[in-house]
Amino acid sequence: MAAAARVIVTHGLNAPTALIAQEAGVSNGSLFTYFETKADLLNQLYLELKSGMAAAASEGLPAGAALREQVFHVWSKWMGWAVAHPEKRRALSQLVVSDEITPTTRAAAHRAMAGIAGLLEQSRANGPMRGVPAGFVYAVLNALAEATMDYMVQDPTHAGEHCKVGFDALWRVLN
Repeated sequence: MAAAARVIVTHGLNAPTALIAQEAGVSNGSLFTYFETKADLLNQLYLELKSGMAAAASEGLPAGAALREQVFHVWSKWMGWAVAHPEKRRALSQLVVSDEITPTTRAAAHRAMAGIAGLLEQSRANGPMRGVPAGFVYAVLNALAEATMDYMVQDPTHAGEHCKVGFDALWRVLN
């Protein structure tokens, strides 16, 4: 999976499986021992990346804390995951828009993110985005997250400040 992520980052989603196998140090035929098709590999990678991101963002969640504190926890852990794993972040950004990712895989990833989605839904329940379709809200939040991640990576000295400013903007959008 790590090899597939690296190849996607450097060569895109159309990279041949032979290149992924070479990066993984296995024969091309061996790759198909684990995945029936390249689409199966991409779907599994997408699910693994989404699940890993969700697990990292939810780790140590202060369940009894105020909603704002819980959402900030998830936000800061998500930003930390993205900064610590730039290849995974970049591969995931390509996979998110890929037609190869099936509705079944997207639904499984959504289930992995259910706890986070629940917090976001609570956060917007009485805010200005309460009547807006959830997909639109998530697209806006993702754009804000991507901008925050970019600034954190470009200016690591002030990464914590960028994370906080990004969260403050997110909170104003939601609440």
